[in-house]
Amino acid sequence: MLDHLTEATPLAVPLIPVKRDGLDAWLARKPAATRDWARANGFKAESGSLCFLPGPRGGLRGVAVGLDADDPWGWAALPGKLPPGGVWRIDGRLSRDEADWAAFAWMMGTYAYSDHKTGPGRDWPSLVWPAAADRAAVARLVEATILVRDLINAPASHMGPEELAAAAQDLAARHAARCRVVVGEALLNENWPAVHAVGRASDRAPRLIDLRWGDEQAPRVTLVGKGVCFDSGGLDIKPSSGMKLMKKDMGGAAHALGLAHMVMAAKLPVRLRVLIPAVENAVSGRAMRPLDVIGTRKGITVEIGNTDAEGRLILCDALAEADGEKPALLLDMATLTGAARVALGTELPALFSNDDKLAEDILRHGRRTRDPLWRLPLWAGYRRQLDSKVADLSSISDSPFAGAVTAALFLQDFVSPTTPWAHIDMMAWNGAARPGRPEGGEAMCLRALFALIAARHG
Repeated sequence: MLDHLTEATPLAVPLIPVKRDGLDAWLARKPAATRDWARANGFKAESGSLCFLPGPRGGLRGVAVGLDADDPWGWAALPGKLPPGGVWRIDGRLSRDEADWAAFAWMMGTYAYSDHKTGPGRDWPSLVWPAAADRAAVARLVEATILVRDLINAPASHMGPEELAAAAQDLAARHAARCRVVVGEALLNENWPAVHAVGRASDRAPRLIDLRWGDEQAPRVTLVGKGVCFDSGGLDIKPSSGMKLMKKDMGGAAHALGLAHMVMAAKLPVRLRVLIPAVENAVSGRAMRPLDVIGTRKGITVEIGNTDAEGRLILCDALAEADGEKPALLLDMATLTGAARVALGTELPALFSNDDKLAEDILRHGRRTRDPLWRLPLWAGYRRQLDSKVADLSSISDSPFAGAVTAALFLQDFVSPTTPWAHIDMMAWNGAARPGRPEGGEAMCLRALFALIAARHG
């Protein structure tokens, strides 16, 4: 998976980092011929830009690489701009953070989901490992990010509840973890009624995936991921424009598995549990209907306000189970609401938490790792909008406003006030390509959440 990071070789061509705000100073130290060459080629050291520097005999002496201190993704632009198949090395001293970013961004610049393309893939250039890089940290981040992207990018025809469960089982086997899967009608026997209600309409049986790893006496860290492998909207069927990207509706589950990989690969001293309700929200004679009432694992009855608000239903069962163990940390990740995208756009996950210290820690680690989130409120005044006349709780509010907030308030009813809990509502998708972040499935807040867990329990 780290095919494009390599050991040092005398054949490697130097890459010379030049920060945009240091371009004039860099040029001033160079011979006049180099200054003239750079200016003639329009080199302004913009992030990801290149200037090929000729050697004295017509060969290539090196390549000046434009970098911006505010954009560590500049390295990710290089694999697509440099000649294929070559080997390159960074000429200059990098800090550990800079070296890690260079190696990680380079690998992300070579990422492409091509499982269903025929023909040979692209011959990407390779980068010599930067000397200061923490290779193990880079490897687990690259592997986790690729895992998340690949799972999300897989067509729903190839990534249903069964295949998602298989991916979790493969990950468990890799790390000597245990993984149990409850399937179909067994969900009712084992008290997962909301998961069953959402997934029963599909001929692809719903599942509850339960992965456990680590010392049972260690602090309990539990990850919950929304695993709606395709969301038609159910009987309140989505329009085609809203349904097109719904293979990504298992993005929360993909993130839970990616984050779990990082925790297990780092061998953090925690007792990790991952709970993923995996379903397809389909249309059939068995589908749940608007204004149906269903049960939940916690015993709370829920009136179905809209069958397209299914993610919170499967999450509530998983959260109730997770909360019952009183974990030291409970994180859930979900592609839950369009309202969060309206509020924050597609690149910034929305963070909700019942614990101010936990929320600030997540935001702080997000800033430090350049993996930002933005906190939205669990505004108690809106909880009344989830009152139901016929059940304990309605699944949605009838108000067109604050949909991300009311969804989070629904989930909060299934978590004890004393459990440190954070809910992350994310897009998990790049709508347009940028260096290292191609259009398609995307890992969001992995770096921030891993840093949080490592700081609290590392």
